Amino acid sequence: MRESSHPLAGLRQRIARLAASGGFESRPAEGWLASGHARFDAAIGGGLAVGRPHEFFAADALDATSAAAFAALVALRTPGKAPLIWLRTSDAGKRSGHIHAPGIAELGGDPDRLLLVEAPDPRMLLACANDAIRCAGSAAVIVESWGKFPLLDLTAGRRLALGARDAGTTLLMLRLNAAPVPSVAETRWSVAAAPSRELEANAPGAPAFDLELLRWRGGPAGTRWRLDWNHDEKSFGDPALSGALLPLPARRAMASHGAAAA
Repeated sequence: MRESSHPLAGLRQRIARLAASGGFESRPAEGWLASGHARFDAAIGGGLAVGRPHEFFAADALDATSAAAFAALVALRTPGKAPLIWLRTSDAGKRSGHIHAPGIAELGGDPDRLLLVEAPDPRMLLACANDAIRCAGSAAVIVESWGKFPLLDLTAGRRLALGARDAGTTLLMLRLNAAPVPSVAETRWSVAAAPSRELEANAPGAPAFDLELLRWRGGPAGTRWRLDWNHDEKSFGDPALSGALLPLPARRAMASHGAAAA
């Protein structure tokens, strides 16, 4: 995993060198980035459309880590070894935690594919995003923002969408502690943590996610999904737990009520 403290300086050259050294080719702005879960992918036309922007929201700050993990796992499913660019502000680590290369490897990903760029402020973050999304040598770009992002208006969103389409690069907008607003995203998701089944000796289970499709330009939204990550197959699958689960807000409301009663 490579880090840069100079966001714009040499970003294009660095990606170009990575692309040249790995023999990567520009990706056409068509096709789908599949999750590996057949029913989930079929429900959205084959997966996340390549060369399009997709938004992942964590309205609750407690779910920021889960939303970031889901976006990272989606990006890691891009085929080949083309670089994955993760853009965030320099204070992101204090808010949502630092990206841990051994953790990425433990999930089945290759941390050497990840190019981490930290921008000093949201304005530079957006400038970096516009620069990175037009680099055809990258497989996907993750843009992590926290709270309201007024600079990302419809005009800025269209500019990013055009850059993603022209370069054939999938853009994953990670919107943490934020509420959904109108945008040009191809799909918009709400992501929350879901309970997982512990392994032997009470070891933590596989990452699990509660998803809700808030918007899809290609069809109806409102569908809810529960997906688990399979480390061995490097894909998403059905949850290991059986039986009905309460929606996340209901679980939290019950927990709060129990605490108040105590």
